[in-house]
Amino acid sequence: MDRTTRHSETRYGNRPTMKDVAARAGVGLKTVSRVVNSEPGVTPDTERRVQEAIDALGFRRNDSARVLRKGRTASIGLVLEDLADPFYGPLSRAVEEVARAHGALLINGSSAEDPEREQELVLALCARRVDGLIVIPAGDDHRYLEPEIKAGIATVFVDRPAGRVDADMVLSDSFGGSREGVAHLIAHGHRRIGFIGDQPRIHTATERLRGYHAAITDAGITVEDSWVSLGSTEPGRVRAAAEAMLGGPEPVTALFAGNNRVTVTAVRVIAERDRPVALVGFDDIELADLLGITVISQDAAAVGRTAAEHLFRRLDGADHAPARVELPTTLIPRGSGELPPA
Repeated sequence: MDRTTRHSETRYGNRPTMKDVAARAGVGLKTVSRVVNSEPGVTPDTERRVQEAIDALGFRRNDSARVLRKGRTASIGLVLEDLADPFYGPLSRAVEEVARAHGALLINGSSAEDPEREQELVLALCARRVDGLIVIPAGDDHRYLEPEIKAGIATVFVDRPAGRVDADMVLSDSFGGSREGVAHLIAHGHRRIGFIGDQPRIHTATERLRGYHAAITDAGITVEDSWVSLGSTEPGRVRAAAEAMLGGPEPVTALFAGNNRVTVTAVRVIAERDRPVALVGFDDIELADLLGITVISQDAAAVGRTAAEHLFRRLDGADHAPARVELPTTLIPRGSGELPPA
């Protein structure tokens, strides 16, 4: 074996143990354990020698066995739809802050809006013995989680309800927010309002469409089929839908965008046109304040924080019936939603 191979094995293959620390410091194993776990019964001089040995060896305490002896792993899992979606950044950060306050580690994963991938990821986290789960559902049947919930894994669903299981859930008021946004356009003179949303199997998409219809009905307006388009939020699909609504002899005069990704494409399409088009988007987007985009804003951080707080209350023994918390949205007028019909 050459020197390079031996160096590689030493560098990557052998973590220092408490026995190594004890040998270097010239103390017993129990003494090292007391220092590592901040227990009393060690003199300052001995503690200094042990700490110097720890620093010299690069020793790190193995928490796995310690937390498993307590029956908890001090970790929770967060399954998101898409880690790149701006909505999930503040949500994830808020969950992480609550977890940190409870001495727990957060493990993130993305389902990519695929129900099979969601199930695979959730069960992988369960296999790693996380204490609890926060899940943004991709699917509509979560009975696969029943054995895990019965085994004591606390679970909170976020943004969308759980499918066919009873569990805590924290949602934003998608229906009310959408209704308010469309009513805002109507109040500024619009009677031909297009709605572009996400896929119809997604709870938030159908709730926002329901809010759109409620506002339109309240105003006594009859919706034309060509005013509504649900589907992928891929830019090409959204662009085609927006251009179809804004073209022809009787185009819509305003658009309601069902989420932040739709809003971004709608802004680009509107910017290419000669006449002004009013726009309200559900979810805030980066630079929306500078671009003057009127939005229905969700407090993503509040959603994440509320979900995490519910989760840790369950982990601390709360045994009440599954709770449904629905947080309000906020209309932020910035100019695009206040434009009158051309």
